[in-house]
Amino acid sequence: MPQYVLPLVVRLERATPPGRTDALETSARAVLTLLADPRVTEVDGEWAARVAAWEDARIRKVVRRARGGEWRRAQELPGITVRGQEAEVRVFPPIPLDGWPKELAKLQVSGTDLEEAAEVGAPDPELPVLWLNPELEMSAGKTMAQTGHAAQLAWWRLDAAQRKEWAESGFALAVRTAAPQAWEELVRSGLPVVQDAGFTEIAPGSCTVIAEHPALR
Repeated sequence: MPQYVLPLVVRLERATPPGRTDALETSARAVLTLLADPRVTEVDGEWAARVAAWEDARIRKVVRRARGGEWRRAQELPGITVRGQEAEVRVFPPIPLDGWPKELAKLQVSGTDLEEAAEVGAPDPELPVLWLNPELEMSAGKTMAQTGHAAQLAWWRLDAAQRKEWAESGFALAVRTAAPQAWEELVRSGLPVVQDAGFTEIAPGSCTVIAEHPALR
């Protein structure tokens, strides 16, 4: 069986880049939006077989950046665009690792370093929170893939009613960096934790993000 990867493309215009946290949250919401789409959930859905094959192996995600004409061409491919406060992320159904469409293959992976557009406060206590490991440094693109992983692991833990409620909220969530002591407690909590395969930037097995959904507390 071919290995599949989930492509995500973030819009990164030179003059108006999104804030880092907004991009991380929008990436996670994009993954959830794809997983809840009827083209995935229906037995004969257009994307169901590819998503099933991808989920049977590593849920690998690759984030690339696009601007201008690159972004417009990416919009023409089958996928879903999700918008945050400033960020725009388009998620595509899984593709074979060596089968990238030419419109996406030419996009750059590097250069996704982002700054915060505004001060990020404490998350709403009612929201699901994706907690970042405070001891790891990752590019924004790498972290976007990790928050997508964490959201997916939380989704798998929820029952149908809980998934429906989350979807009806527009997949509201927050991404924050945990305090060191809080991170240690989260690791022991039994909540879904992302352990990276180590393809890029960090060592294999690194714990990157923990998903704290209210239904899982």
